[in-house]
Parts: sequence; C-alpha cells; structure tokens
Amino acid sequence: MPRRTDGRPQKLETVEPVGKRVLIRKDEDKKITKVGIHLPDKMEIPTLTGRVIAISAQVERDEDYSVARYDRVLFHPKHAVPVDFEGDNRLFVVPIEDVLAIFRSTGSDSP
Repeated sequence: MPRRTDGRPQKLETVEPVGKRVLIRKDEDKKITKVGIHLPDKMEIPTLTGRVIAISAQVERDEDYSVARYDRVLFHPKHAVPVDFEGDNRLFVVPIEDVLAIFRSTGSDSP
C-alpha cells in the first residue's frame, strides 16, 4: 500500500459513477495520421474511443444496456464530464446514452 510522507498508509481513491453513467478512460489522441504524417504536438486527431473502467449500479442492473467493464467503446463527448483524478485527465463520466457503440471481436466461426 502506498505510504504518505508521515509513514501512514495512504487511502486509495476510486471513482464510482451514479445514475445512468459510466466511467471511461479515453484512448490517447493520435499524433500520426493513417497515411503516416506526424502531427505537431499542438495538433492531434481527437479520439472518441476509450475503455469502460466503472459502471454505475443502475446501468449494471438494466438489461437494456450490454456494456461491461473493460469494453472498448465509442462515445459522444458533448456531455462527458472530465474527472480531475489523474494528471493526464483521460477519465470521463459519460451518460450511458452517449455511449454510441461497443467494439466486439468476432470469432473465426462466424459467417
């Protein structure tokens, strides 16, 4: 367990979304285009994909939503609320309605 400067154990914080929301860690913005052009540091291709880190209890109980922890998703950023929890600010609380797609891998047996 991490220790503070006074020697006592440091409490770990977690973020748990409430209501119909999920917590998403946004993927890194791309600095190289599909054709291999390197973009300057100030110019990046905005990424709207990420991994679901946590799901609210309300979404987890609702059978209409098939999202699960660690799913890679596409989300609409308009209502996403950044969480000032990490230095790089890649965590966002997102309403479940703004999760637009879930990336699923298909097995080799599918037609």
